[in-house]
Amino acid sequence: MKKKIIQVEEVPPILEAIPLSLQHMFAMFSASVLVPNLIGINPAVVLFMNGVGTLIYLLISKGKAPAYLGSSFAFIAPAGIVIATQGLGYSYALGGFVVTGAVFCLVALIIHFCGTRWIDVILPPAAMGAVVALIGLELAGNAAEMGGLILTDTYTQIDPKKVAVFLITLCVAVFGNVLFRRFFAVIPILIAIVVGYIAAACFGLVDWQLVDQAPIFAVPNFQPAKFNWTAISVILPAAVVVVSEHIGHQIVTGKIIGRDILKDPGLDRTLLGDGVSTMLSGFAGSVPTTTYGENIGVMAMTGVYSVWVIGGAAVISMVIAFFGKVSAVIQSIPGPVMGGVSFLLYGMIAASGLRLLVEQKVDYSRSRNLVMSSVVLVTGLSGAFIQIGQVQLKGMSLGACVAMLLGFIFWLIDKFHLANDYADAPEEVAQVEGENV
Repeated sequence: MKKKIIQVEEVPPILEAIPLSLQHMFAMFSASVLVPNLIGINPAVVLFMNGVGTLIYLLISKGKAPAYLGSSFAFIAPAGIVIATQGLGYSYALGGFVVTGAVFCLVALIIHFCGTRWIDVILPPAAMGAVVALIGLELAGNAAEMGGLILTDTYTQIDPKKVAVFLITLCVAVFGNVLFRRFFAVIPILIAIVVGYIAAACFGLVDWQLVDQAPIFAVPNFQPAKFNWTAISVILPAAVVVVSEHIGHQIVTGKIIGRDILKDPGLDRTLLGDGVSTMLSGFAGSVPTTTYGENIGVMAMTGVYSVWVIGGAAVISMVIAFFGKVSAVIQSIPGPVMGGVSFLLYGMIAASGLRLLVEQKVDYSRSRNLVMSSVVLVTGLSGAFIQIGQVQLKGMSLGACVAMLLGFIFWLIDKFHLANDYADAPEEVAQVEGENV
């Protein structure tokens, strides 16, 4: 029996919707809160504005493109530079965030008038599948590091307790996804987090100090944005990273839910939603937003695509922003627990890329397809980067840019009939010749 799918527009009963929304909220929480912690601001304002931004995004995309907007990691380095610069500070970084959101809106406007056919041209299936796979593969190392499987400068010896909690959480998520029935079959991530948290507490890995120190009620620390051209020039290049990330996320989400959301509601609407969210976040004192891979993974794993469920997660995030104790309890979830569920979620995203290649019947006997996938994957996983101001374009973002460049070059090659693999694909030759007429 196939797992029940809850479609994008479906409204689950309230008793089902609440745990489903909690599952999405837990999935995004640790990463979304990490960004303000690294920048040095109060996470409460970020949780509140992430929720507001998600609701705005769902509204602008007409409730047809399920996604949760969390804190973008692309702005950590440039924001840190602005904060540390004498005479500037975080308020001026906020001004850069506002301008970046306006750039997203401008790009959305251009896409509205130019359409999205260019995506089909510069991101053929062999490139698109590789880019989608990169979204998950690039993040896999982060999940393993959270799980205590990778040594770092501060973690110099494998801790068996962390590994045990990681494995317990991962096993519950994996086997729960296969064995759970009825409603439990759609909340395996939430169940895995609860079981992992209990296991971590038994191993003494839960730090209750944050909970003890947190106030019961707290108002998010809103603050206004200030504008300075130097700060804007440092922050703005990160827009390239987020736009390419956004396109990749929309492609993989569309494949998971079985709908072409690049066309309906349209890439222009989804990018506009992200842009408006980022602008409002900047004006309110929060960080830029981006669609979250963790929540895409939850949809892929559970078959729950409802925007009402994601909207519920946004509302919960806004509410707990005012309750310090609740927020602190969630923050106390140890890394190995979130590493365990993320390990599977990121793998689900990578598998969606492979699924795309299979469904599109990509023929790897053709040189162009083999070259396209190979170069994109190696570029994204090699650690190579391009420096744009204070921002590094790397991983999936760099892979997507390389894929688009190769796609455009191959399109030109087809226009001039220069390729050597037409004999293996006569139908495509006829199609190309038909386009040239």
